[in-house]
Amino acid sequence: MNRRAAGAAAPFSEKGQRVALLFALVAERLNQFYAHGQWLTEGQGASLAADWLSRHQRTLPLAERRQLSSISDDMARRMADSLSREAGLYVAHEMNEALDPNYRSDLAVSLMQECERLLDDAASGA
Repeated sequence: MNRRAAGAAAPFSEKGQRVALLFALVAERLNQFYAHGQWLTEGQGASLAADWLSRHQRTLPLAERRQLSSISDDMARRMADSLSREAGLYVAHEMNEALDPNYRSDLAVSLMQECERLLDDAASGA
């Protein structure tokens, strides 16, 4: 169920920033894959991360951007492998819609939670 939230989004915490960035990177990787049939490289993902951070007036060291790029690549590929093309296009579209902080969907919330879990796993070395 999709709905628009009232009011502006709250500022990101450090962890929230990384979760949101990971989510945005996965969305872009899926877009590129379904539009062009190619996956972004780790370096391209790190550059996209830098652009996203700049738009949000944030920064992260290159090593962290590369790590997020790698995690997003793994997640996006797993998703593409497990979904039909039609379902993958829908998920990519829904993720892009959810990049608007006022847009909410159960699917996006679920994927955001998966991003958070992956970051937690990476932080704990799992």
